[in-house]
Amino acid sequence: MSATTMTYRDAVRQSLIDEIERDGDVFLMGEDIGRYQGTFRVTQGLFDRFKETRVLDTPISEPGIVGIAIGAAMTGLRPVVEMMTMSFSILALDQIINHAAKIHYMTGGQISVPLVVRGPGGAANQLSAQHSHSLEGWYAHCPGLKVVAPSTPADARGMLKTAIRDDNPVIFTENPGLYAIKGEVPDDPDFTLPFGKAAIAREGSDVSLIAYSRMTHVCLHAAELLEKDGVSAEVVDVRSLLPLDTETIFASVRKTNRAVVVYEDWKSGGFGAEIASRIGEDCFDDLDAPVGRVGGLNVPMPYSRVLELECIPNEQNVLDAVRRLG
Repeated sequence: MSATTMTYRDAVRQSLIDEIERDGDVFLMGEDIGRYQGTFRVTQGLFDRFKETRVLDTPISEPGIVGIAIGAAMTGLRPVVEMMTMSFSILALDQIINHAAKIHYMTGGQISVPLVVRGPGGAANQLSAQHSHSLEGWYAHCPGLKVVAPSTPADARGMLKTAIRDDNPVIFTENPGLYAIKGEVPDDPDFTLPFGKAAIAREGSDVSLIAYSRMTHVCLHAAELLEKDGVSAEVVDVRSLLPLDTETIFASVRKTNRAVVVYEDWKSGGFGAEIASRIGEDCFDDLDAPVGRVGGLNVPMPYSRVLELECIPNEQNVLDAVRRLG
């Protein structure tokens, strides 16, 4: 399969183009995604290409945007809602949790909601406390949703296409720190990746570093540093939070006998705690040390760049967690 080097941002954009051209029921909604081309320029050029029938600029009302999208999805359309930041999706929690996630169940399977809510989630550069939330764990707590957080351009392209084609509501989180990274992306317009399947980003034998989204790259860098100290670290890229591929995670832990779970969300109650708990329950006899966790500091995100960096997990935090395992 031929491939092209592109950024994460361009991979997301190309998936949107592919799906709009493939399926006449697909359309985009969001604040400033049309003429302004998106806050992070993911939808650059799409309004000129597809016009307002397929790329809809909306008022500043997240509950209204998602509510309209749910209604459209119930009638058979496939809306893709861009949140200017996933932090703003908090305003639409009632629509997402009480309606999108439950309509299929409450109608006895008669009505589906093929909806994608996507956008930047996690800390960017000095966006401060109200714009830096990592909400994927909140959504992965809710049955009826699917939640994915790809870490590479190829995964972003393949998983977004899967999300748009899925008949269930999907939360698709894109860490803003990933938009500029580059990688090889298959050219096939039908290239998709399944949900519920983790990837081994790096093979190792001494410790499993388990992460998703931008923290996968932090773990890969930490693994390089550990290698210099004679420690072989395996990096598991979870990719899909709901459904979760515990089989791949457990197989890695049973091979290395040690695990550190790394996530950008607040450490207390974040999705990494769920992964750590499942490892502790199902791999207890395979562990040579307690499961380690590296998460964000349990404070509102500061505006100061120096303080912001203190709150976000980094390679040194991962190294320290591995060394505590002994």
